[in-house]
Amino acid sequence: MAAEIERKFLVQGDSWRNLAEGSLYIQGYISTKKEATVRVRIAGNQAYLTIKGATIQYSRSEFEYPIPLEDAREMLNTLCEKPLIEKTRYKIAYGNLIWEIDEFDGVNKGLILAEVELSHEQQQFELPLWIGEEVSHVPKYFNSNLAQHPFSQW
Repeated sequence: MAAEIERKFLVQGDSWRNLAEGSLYIQGYISTKKEATVRVRIAGNQAYLTIKGATIQYSRSEFEYPIPLEDAREMLNTLCEKPLIEKTRYKIAYGNLIWEIDEFDGVNKGLILAEVELSHEQQQFELPLWIGEEVSHVPKYFNSNLAQHPFSQW
C-alpha cells in the first residue's frame, strides 16, 4: 500500500520566493469524504487521479495515477466540486528534504502553505526560517476543505 507522511505549515515572510520557480496547479475533488478523497489534478502539462484515505497522525494511504490531460480537463469541468483549487507550487530543497510551498489563487488567494513529506512519522527535520505555525492537524487547511470552505470566506 502506498502511504503519504506529511507535515503542513503556514509560511511567513517572502524570503523563500527567490529559491524556486513555481508551477501552476489546478485541482478538483470528485469526493471529499473524511474516509477517502478523490482528486483530479493538472500540474503543468501532466494530469493525475489521486485517491487518499483518512489521515491518522501524519499518515494516510495515497494512490496516484497519471491520466490523459484532456480527461483531467473534462473531469475538472464536469465531475469536480466547485470552486476548483488554483495554486502555484514551488519546490525548495532544504536540508535533505524537499519543501513544497503552495501559494493559492482564486477564492483561496492570500493563503500560503508549506508541506514536507517524510519517510516516517518520527523523522526529525530542521525548519527553514520562512516556516510558521504547524497546521498539519487543522482540517480547514486541507485542500479538500479549501474547496468547500475557501480561505476568502473565513
